[in-house]
Amino acid sequence: MLKSLNTAATGMAAQQTNMDTIANNIANVNTNGFKKSRAEFEDLMYHTVREPGSATGFNSYSPNGVQTGLGVKTAAVQRDFADGSMVMTKQPLDLQIEGSGFFQVLTPDGQVAYTRDGAFKKDAQGRVVDKNGNFLQPEITIPPTAAGIQVSPSGEVTVIQGLNDPGTVVGQIDVVTFVNPAGLRAMGKNLFNQSPSSGQPVTVRPGTNGTGYIAQGQLESSNVNIVDEMVNMITAQRAYETNSKVIQASDQMLQSINNLR
Repeated sequence: MLKSLNTAATGMAAQQTNMDTIANNIANVNTNGFKKSRAEFEDLMYHTVREPGSATGFNSYSPNGVQTGLGVKTAAVQRDFADGSMVMTKQPLDLQIEGSGFFQVLTPDGQVAYTRDGAFKKDAQGRVVDKNGNFLQPEITIPPTAAGIQVSPSGEVTVIQGLNDPGTVVGQIDVVTFVNPAGLRAMGKNLFNQSPSSGQPVTVRPGTNGTGYIAQGQLESSNVNIVDEMVNMITAQRAYETNSKVIQASDQMLQSINNLR
């Protein structure tokens, strides 16, 4: 009987992780470039009373055996890198990668981080930075006399300084791909960094080697579907309540045993 108490407790803990993941998805429904996550579970070890296929008599064998499960645990939290929808902003430094790939930024501690959030801006020196002041890599500086900025689908950045100016190329935006982007380590602030599971970063020109092109004047929104998350939340809530009912039922059965005379 005590096994059912522990088993149901693992179920409640697993659904708590599930709810935490769903809550984070819903909280970031309006976060640029956010990628939703999904909790994945696996069953624990089994208490084996009789092995499947064990002998039960002369020339007879158990077809199923007797195995009792001992619960569940969280195996992984899988991140879904499906593209989010497009949001038109018409701002010259708002960029979206239409397909796979990441922008590179340099954090204050000297590490290169990766992001799908293309809401870039200029700092006081005209350098292109993200909303937290991290420098876009390779570093690009917009001259103070620039009257317009053009970013081609292949990432070439051109500034225009006059009505009849053909434009001057001031930089090139490259994108980075990974063998396993789901293995990237989330750092917060819409940033990821490399991990042993993600593989090494590969820097390529946008639109080559299966990467997406860059679209100027638009941003990628979160890929969270609020309806799906609401359904998942209700399912997790009901599963949590049902596991709590198992604990209550097991407790009542133990009370019945204790009251035997």
